[in-house]
Amino acid sequence: MADTTKIVSKIHIKGTIQEVWREITKTGEIQKSMFNMQLHTDGLAPGAQIRMRTKNGKYTGVVGEVLEFDPPNRYVHTFRFTNFDDPYCTVSYDLREANGGVDFTLTSEKVPVGTKTEKQMRQGGDWIVKTLKSVVETGKPGMGVRMLYVLFKLMEPMSPKSTLTSNWPLEKSVT
Repeated sequence: MADTTKIVSKIHIKGTIQEVWREITKTGEIQKSMFNMQLHTDGLAPGAQIRMRTKNGKYTGVVGEVLEFDPPNRYVHTFRFTNFDDPYCTVSYDLREANGGVDFTLTSEKVPVGTKTEKQMRQGGDWIVKTLKSVVETGKPGMGVRMLYVLFKLMEPMSPKSTLTSNWPLEKSVT
């Protein structure tokens, strides 16, 4: 088995635990803190499939399966980028009320060392928690993130064929 690593990103968010929980688990609308994608699922419960898809639904960036779902404290799922052939890792979202807000921890475990997934997860973890903080506290991501989302939208037609949603239906086994 290849070496794996653990990546942890933490932040304090001035908001309620329900506001933070809603932002990371909402379906049917854009998750502004999760690369402006939509969470599609066949149910948020252990064993359920998840897909993170573009707004128009044409592309799927992430696939996984729910491992734990304990509202509003903990959500754990497997995770794989559809554009890489790297193995699945595990992502945990832990929320704890503290100091008039929420201590939020994003943990990526079993991340294969030296892979494209590791590189993306190292860059993405801190980016996600900072964007989540901005979204909960102000209602929107920061200007730089919003500009990046415009770029993502412009580049969407150049996405690899492996990311087409037709390749990742919810009924397909992912783990």
